[in-house]
Amino acid sequence: MQKFKLFFAACAVLLSGMVMAATEPQVTVPANAEPAVAALKTAAAKASGLVLPPTAKLDKVASDELFGWYEDVDGAKYLVYIWEKPATVYSLNIAEKQKLLPGRESMTILPGGRSKGKLKITDAVKVVKLNPGLVNAATLEKGMVLGCFLPTEIVHDSQNNATVESGTLPGWGEGLRGLWQSTGIYDLIRQTTCDFSQTWILGLGRLLMMFVALVLIYLAIVKEFEPLLLLPIGFGALLANIPLAGISGPDGIQGMIYNVGIESGVFPLLIFMGVGAMTDFGPLLANPKTALLGGAAQFGIFSALLGALLLTMAIPGIDFHFKEAASIGIIGGADGPTSIYLTSKLSPKLLGAVAVAAYSYMALVPIIQPPIMKLFTTKAERQIKMSQLRHVGKLEKICFPLLITLLCAFLLPDAAPLIGMLMFGNLMRECGVVERLNQTAQNALINIVTIFLGLAVGSKLSADQFLSLQTLGILVLGAIAFSIGTAAGVIFAKIMNVFSKEKINPLIGAAGVSAVPMAARVANKVGLEANPQNFLLMHAMGPNVAGVIGSAVAAGVLLNMLKAL
Repeated sequence: MQKFKLFFAACAVLLSGMVMAATEPQVTVPANAEPAVAALKTAAAKASGLVLPPTAKLDKVASDELFGWYEDVDGAKYLVYIWEKPATVYSLNIAEKQKLLPGRESMTILPGGRSKGKLKITDAVKVVKLNPGLVNAATLEKGMVLGCFLPTEIVHDSQNNATVESGTLPGWGEGLRGLWQSTGIYDLIRQTTCDFSQTWILGLGRLLMMFVALVLIYLAIVKEFEPLLLLPIGFGALLANIPLAGISGPDGIQGMIYNVGIESGVFPLLIFMGVGAMTDFGPLLANPKTALLGGAAQFGIFSALLGALLLTMAIPGIDFHFKEAASIGIIGGADGPTSIYLTSKLSPKLLGAVAVAAYSYMALVPIIQPPIMKLFTTKAERQIKMSQLRHVGKLEKICFPLLITLLCAFLLPDAAPLIGMLMFGNLMRECGVVERLNQTAQNALINIVTIFLGLAVGSKLSADQFLSLQTLGILVLGAIAFSIGTAAGVIFAKIMNVFSKEKINPLIGAAGVSAVPMAARVANKVGLEANPQNFLLMHAMGPNVAGVIGSAVAAGVLLNMLKAL
């Protein structure tokens, strides 16, 4: 009987641990602390568990309008939230006793009346103590002391020999409660119910994004929509939304891949080198005027840019500044690597939505383009036969990437990284003396980079970054930009026919978007429907590869115009 009593007592302790919310101790901010003493005292109830010493003084140089950086006489520093409106903690990436290097991402917060932002501490510090109330989904009030940090000039992990830290193991009830609180289920429930209007994205939102990730994986495997990218992006999104795992955080595998490959711009450039190694510019050289069609199709980029700015003015809750509008507009070029490269430079927080939109619309080329092509052309125009292309010599193919690189270097240096890597890959293909390098660039290297690129992009599909009105605006504007780019190419081809003796089939104008070679295949297919003897594939490849160059040039122009903002 005594054993049964002990068993039921243990169960009661366990259940009480599961449902018991952690109580927050009270703290007061000393009267001589700066700034806004009265406001800090009012917020003392929220500033739980950590006291600002009376001797701490505000370091005005290190502080800003969001955070106060207080320094005590013993050298310890205290981080205090001083913004007038409360903030929601979206992610916390530091822990007590952790040593932080300069620039380490510490947390992501959404202050009232401001955009979401990441906090980075620019000094080398050791985390002495964190406020117990500083957790994911917590609300920061003005005056809340977030943590105590100790500046460290030297960081090492050497320890004395034969030393063992003393301590006591937690009791069964506390241990089981800790085990329950470390599960993803508990975290999803806690973050959903903490402050539903503000934190549901961190709980229920993760489940929604897991569903989105599974949809992307389904489209990749079953529907075969851009499987080489959508599969790793989808699985990366699944990993990024696992609660408590921190896989997409600065110390997680996805976070590290993102910092190395996307933030630095390396992955898109390596992809461009592989694309260059796979691209034959012969059709463009054989009929140079088709390059104009590749340029005309980039009209969709700038129309989407203007559309994003109009949405900002027209719809409350959508706020795109110039850099974000440019990142959205580049979707109209239907060029995944270029979209990722430009967005990572101008607006990294939109990377997930922009990349998914770009690759989704590239996969939907056979569905989106034919109705637009038929709408803007007559059957007679679709039946136009084009003369066979001339032979392009090896010398021309070797000189072309060299001349384009030099031209770009002198006229638009900001596009040189993209154009340079594209042309280097093409030079390896055409010179004929480095076949091993050529095969590596267009096979092994591009495949490896594609895997890591997808996982890194997937890390930006976390619920707190993707679930917003802005994402819906990005998807809509991306579709509009792609459609306008297709229509602009077709219309410009018709205009060229007015002034040209040798007629151009307007269908190849739709191939000016840089979805290689899908857009060229679609143009050929629609042409064959109108005339079974009309083979347009090689003719359409000219504007198609010109579109790759055109989208890179457009990205360079936008980067040059907006990098100073």
